[in-house]
Amino acid sequence: MALRDLFKKKKAGRSCVVGLDGVPYTLVKRLTSDGTWPFMAGLVKAGALHRMKVTLPEISAVSWPSFMTGRNPGVHGIFGFTELAPGYRLRFTNFSNLKCPTFWDKIGEQGKRSVVINQPGTYPARDIPGSLVSGFVAIELIKAVKPMRWLATLRRNNYEIDIDTQRCRKDHNQLFIELTRTLDGRRAVADAMWRDEDWDYFQVVITGTDRLQHYLWSAVEDASHERHGQALDYYRDVDKFIREMWERYHAGVDVSREGEGFFMLSDHGFCGIRQEVYVNAWLKEQGYLSFVKDPPEGMEDIMPESRAFCLDPGRIYIHRAGKYGKGGVAEADAPALINEIREKLGALCYHDDKVIEFVKTRDEAYSGPEAKNGPDLIAVANHGFDLKGMINAKEVFGRSDLTGMHTWDDAFFWSLDQQGGDLNITELAEIVTGPLNI
Repeated sequence: MALRDLFKKKKAGRSCVVGLDGVPYTLVKRLTSDGTWPFMAGLVKAGALHRMKVTLPEISAVSWPSFMTGRNPGVHGIFGFTELAPGYRLRFTNFSNLKCPTFWDKIGEQGKRSVVINQPGTYPARDIPGSLVSGFVAIELIKAVKPMRWLATLRRNNYEIDIDTQRCRKDHNQLFIELTRTLDGRRAVADAMWRDEDWDYFQVVITGTDRLQHYLWSAVEDASHERHGQALDYYRDVDKFIREMWERYHAGVDVSREGEGFFMLSDHGFCGIRQEVYVNAWLKEQGYLSFVKDPPEGMEDIMPESRAFCLDPGRIYIHRAGKYGKGGVAEADAPALINEIREKLGALCYHDDKVIEFVKTRDEAYSGPEAKNGPDLIAVANHGFDLKGMINAKEVFGRSDLTGMHTWDDAFFWSLDQQGGDLNITELAEIVTGPLNI
């Protein structure tokens, strides 16, 4: 921390949030008890560590919008990384698809300014009352920052939005190089924006945790794994980053209690993969889905007699007449079909183990004006069974090189005070903006 920061006049009524993408509550408990996270261990002892549930499906594309709006997908309108466009084309969702304001917009109406760094789901960046650097999925740095005056700062600090996921998935030497490099970039830009912005709300998200856990969850879990030490070293660097943010916050913010106005969260939990489950292969096996080509080149190859299909990770849509160009399922027949698929999917087993924890209908999972655009069924698997929406799998069960998967019920939230109840990510917007007195 620069000395000039320490001599600035302290300002009251500020909030600071550190996001750790994908870090589960259970892993926080482990790392804070085994000595890997000494600083975070002190926070856990001094404050309240909460186990938290997230909105469905349990992926960053949905969870982060639920956090930054305080609303479920039935209001904010984001149901996955992709959606089906006319002509059965898959397209990525982005910030322009968000159907309601973020809390940064709302606090801006009260004259408050926000700094938001590496927030997934905010590409292309748009003007907010303050400064925004988009997180993944972001393609061009020049379109990931507002206002543009920050672009030179990002480039000067070799800031990268994400690691090279395709390369690092295979090359684990490169993975650790890029994990360190991207964290250093977050650190440098956070320092610059903290110093030069007159902010009221400050947030930075670390996404390298999610990447490490997808590619090397086995190294995180298994002390005998050849890369276990490297994995723990990365977590130690994350703990150092948390400490730096904490010290910077308390050097520049006037609080009555240490830790007041400082918060931490993840957007979903994580666990190891036992088997990947290819839901479209199951739908084909059960006679609900067929394609004109084998393997299909895209969803455009769906046959008119298909009655249902899946988009990642476990979003099942009824192939309704009138809604889809080739759809043939009458609206009157949809409820019975939904119940039939739900019952069959709930009975799916791998050997003697149940694959699916529960299946929710659209009305059970979502509420709000955008709920009508959500999937008809949302399947959530038991830990270890990773649902996939790929269309060219031959078998229902299989494995790729991924070793870690998301969970919906094991995210974490840290605050100085106990929040109580069955905490959900949609509740955090109100909590983290509380110190701003708006």
